Amino acid sequence: MKSTAMTMLALLVFTGCANQVPRSADIEEFVGTRHPFAAESVYFLMTDRFVDGDPSNNHEDQGGAHPTFNLPLIGPDGQVANVGYMGGDFRGVLNNAAFIRDMGFTAIWMTPIVDNPDEAFAGGEPITFGGAFKDGGKTGYHGYWGVNFFKVDEHYPSSGLGYAELTAQLRDNFGIKTILDIVTNHGSPSFDMPVDQPKFGEIYGRDGTLLADHQNLPPEQLNPDNPLHQFFHTERDILQLSNLNDQNPAVVDYFVEAYDYWLEQGAAALRIDTIKHVPHHFWKQFSDRIRARHPGLFMFGESYDYNANFIAQHQLDKNGGISVLDFPGQQAMSKTFSTPGSDYADLLDYLHLTHGPYQNPYELTIFYDNHDMARMNASDAGFIDAHNWLFTSRGIPVVYMGSEMGYMRGTVEHQGNRNYYGQDNIELAKTHVIHQQLKQVANVRKNLPALQRGLQVNLDFGGDQAAFYRVLQYQGQAQTALVLLNKGDTPAKFHVSRYLQSGLWQEQFSQQSRDLSADGVLDDEVPAHSVRIWLRQGQIEGADLLEKLRILTAHR
Repeated sequence: MKSTAMTMLALLVFTGCANQVPRSADIEEFVGTRHPFAAESVYFLMTDRFVDGDPSNNHEDQGGAHPTFNLPLIGPDGQVANVGYMGGDFRGVLNNAAFIRDMGFTAIWMTPIVDNPDEAFAGGEPITFGGAFKDGGKTGYHGYWGVNFFKVDEHYPSSGLGYAELTAQLRDNFGIKTILDIVTNHGSPSFDMPVDQPKFGEIYGRDGTLLADHQNLPPEQLNPDNPLHQFFHTERDILQLSNLNDQNPAVVDYFVEAYDYWLEQGAAALRIDTIKHVPHHFWKQFSDRIRARHPGLFMFGESYDYNANFIAQHQLDKNGGISVLDFPGQQAMSKTFSTPGSDYADLLDYLHLTHGPYQNPYELTIFYDNHDMARMNASDAGFIDAHNWLFTSRGIPVVYMGSEMGYMRGTVEHQGNRNYYGQDNIELAKTHVIHQQLKQVANVRKNLPALQRGLQVNLDFGGDQAAFYRVLQYQGQAQTALVLLNKGDTPAKFHVSRYLQSGLWQEQFSQQSRDLSADGVLDDEVPAHSVRIWLRQGQIEGADLLEKLRILTAHR
């Protein structure tokens, strides 16, 4: 995997032009998913914690007695986390769009960009270093405490660079889509304050009209006859956060209009926070109405649960047809790539390629960590192995900012997981070994439809080795990619004959070619902590592989 950038580019151009086959009604289709968003790979960043590109919007004096900027949490041995704003903004994202694009990512998911309160929360239990499920003393730096869902938070835009300008420039200048992170089950912390604070527990309309106000009352004291209380349930849900009333048609209307507003400004997909806290009937209404305006819109939700049968319910058409983040896969990946001597076979159970609970497993967004859990505690080699798997196996890869250099590995939310990344770290990342290998495999996926949407045909999984095909025969494209993975510390030999098709196979990193006969065998040696991807162009001809693909299609 040491080919030069020019060699890689030439090879990818060659494969991109050669994968066309004549369209014909007689050509059998084999495809994991037809949804075009499956071609994307996603870089996830916390907007405030990425890069401060414009210090003029930092609002360092905001909050008065409850300041919002740079609120450190001090831990042992010099460790520091932070629950205040740190300066990340749209300018910082745009300034580093080329960095993200060049790694091979085609979409950016940013944490919510809507208006949040202008003070730190004075209620609740005080947050401490490494603490969880405590909001006292925290700010809305993360964006999930929405107050006006039609208004951009003042910490993010710059002169001439609002959300619409950001999405347009990312799309037109860098080929990057923007994913909007949305919340519908809660607003800001809304009660338990010593004195009612401005904006907390309040919801505003597009014209700035106050629509709802918790008035610092606990949910059980809200009055259903009070118009300002009707946006809220009278039962508690998460900490002191307002529990929005999904039974109220006005709440559904509000969020349909609010998120349509941002879609009209260029958001290309939606990531839904805490989707399991809102009933399916809400999502059915929401998705039907949003997709009536934006046909085919891709949405994926955070249903934080490791039970595949549970999270799969969101994908059903009757529940809104919303894909999900693959938490069972996250659990398996994090364990496998953090543990020396682990077995690749441990990854098989979460795939559910046939007879599984998912309406379509190829549309799941796959990841090994994020901002709400401990970052993966792996070695550099472990991160490299994780990326080799993430960008070749089924699903849409999502990588959390900083993972390209193993940033703050092993830390939880208020222990360093969400620490400010910054321009200096990005410059360091550009020369990091994790980044270098991620860039190579992600760019291969970016240019190979078989790795984006192809059916996955597993061969051998055991110990440090895994081998599988990704096969695509769809809309004039016909590709078979043979993926060989080695997460061991020494080179590994592979001997592949099952389902192997005759014809010219080309390895995507080294440019090696093999012209195989009908009864041929492909022998290869994969370096330590590496991947080899052999590509064959053309229709599937072998009867055994055709039968396997028909089974995978019928029972996907």
